[in-house]
Amino acid sequence: MELGSIVQFLENRTILVTGATGFLAKIFVEKILRAQPNVKKLYLLLRAPDSKAALQRLNTEILAKELFRVLKERLGSDLYTHLSKRVTPVAGDITHENLGVKDSAMLQEMCREVDIVVNIAATTNFDERYDISLALNTFGAEHVYNFAMKCSKIKLLLHVSTAYVCGEKTGLIVEDPYKMGETLNGERGLDVNHEKQVIEEALFQLNQQNATNEAITAAMKELGIQRARHYGWPNTYVFTKAMGEMLLGEMNLNKQLPLVIVRPTIITSTYEEPFPGWVEGIRTVDSLAVGYGKGKLTCFLGDPDSNIDLIPADMVVNTMIVAMAAHSNEPECEVIYHVGSSFSNPVKYNDVKNFGRFYFTRTPWINKDGKAVKVGDVTVLSSMPSFRRYMAIRYLLPLKGLQLVNIGLCQLLQEKYVDLSRKVKYVLRMVELYEPYLFFKGVFDDMNTEKLRKAAEESSDAETDVFYFDPKCIDWEDYFVNTHLAGLVKYVLK
Repeated sequence: MELGSIVQFLENRTILVTGATGFLAKIFVEKILRAQPNVKKLYLLLRAPDSKAALQRLNTEILAKELFRVLKERLGSDLYTHLSKRVTPVAGDITHENLGVKDSAMLQEMCREVDIVVNIAATTNFDERYDISLALNTFGAEHVYNFAMKCSKIKLLLHVSTAYVCGEKTGLIVEDPYKMGETLNGERGLDVNHEKQVIEEALFQLNQQNATNEAITAAMKELGIQRARHYGWPNTYVFTKAMGEMLLGEMNLNKQLPLVIVRPTIITSTYEEPFPGWVEGIRTVDSLAVGYGKGKLTCFLGDPDSNIDLIPADMVVNTMIVAMAAHSNEPECEVIYHVGSSFSNPVKYNDVKNFGRFYFTRTPWINKDGKAVKVGDVTVLSSMPSFRRYMAIRYLLPLKGLQLVNIGLCQLLQEKYVDLSRKVKYVLRMVELYEPYLFFKGVFDDMNTEKLRKAAEESSDAETDVFYFDPKCIDWEDYFVNTHLAGLVKYVLK
């Protein structure tokens, strides 16, 4: 593996980015535009009915974000003139052939000009409707691959997956591909086309029963979880992402297209660029931090001594860009990169809990009454049954007891009980979905990623200070206390 200047590699490149309004995609686009102003073109695929709506989404959901502040300061009044030449929003949808691009002239232009395709489009909801998740995460990958094969100048397809396609494996988890039909529990019969038929039959039955939209959504969510667990995956998201990888491997069996699959672990706020701490939305472990800071999290489910594999978003993006430079136009290339920290710089759940306590003690959350929320110790529970008992004893039994004492308040208390019961069920559902990761015992081997890092370090031209992605440099306490939690409060909770 030989690497030259990555900045020079990006010059005059034409890159198609799917899922362009997503958190990671925005950081990727911003980094390309800032690192190489002379990138030829970035086609950003956006879900929209037409080009006008796509342009509006580009302006409001991408360029208007605080993330682009540094680029705006650098370009000043030339910003939109520069971007109009470099960035083209495209109305489309990866769940359709030709990526759903209806403008034939635009489609021909893209097929003629695009030399790198970066597929970041996905639904990351653990219990997404199965029909939606399969269409996006599995067959969406197929449509992206087919489009890439139509591009006359294509040099690489980079597909973003997730490290957790491994399910609940333990020990060292290597950067190996999944073969079509392979399952995590040895169950036979997994076939992506059959899964599509299962969905179609279920939807047909629901429509025959005149089911409401709400009932259809609930049934599709439950079906996804059932199918995932039948084959050994804990949730719909990782199951459909694994099948997406299988499809790509099957289609690229003869390695006619250079293919890179990037598997990040839990992505957190930016470590350094374009500035530290930028994050969008409450992501996985952040929901615990927010609940704790607001004084609403009184218990914690999980193994305090287990590793939580975190990686800042800008390091994921830099890995992607360096991998593009390393493998573009490389014959018979098919490589997988784990991008995480559990192997080289692990952090434990207990550490993250302590960082949160230190941060919210030093910088307490101010509630609606203008008072600082005091945080304290959290009850740590080691199993799902103990969590269910805790929730029942703390929230439901006291209220039910009051109903028996005061008959006059019975109706009001019954209404509160029903409402609280519904909320407790929701919390239990969320905890059940996250449970595999709260007790996760795997360590993600990143040998391929380490080789990529060494190749960049050994190159005199690869600008490793610009495209850094070594998690060993992270001081987790400093990052959480001074960067991540501060960024979460500033950019998400505002």
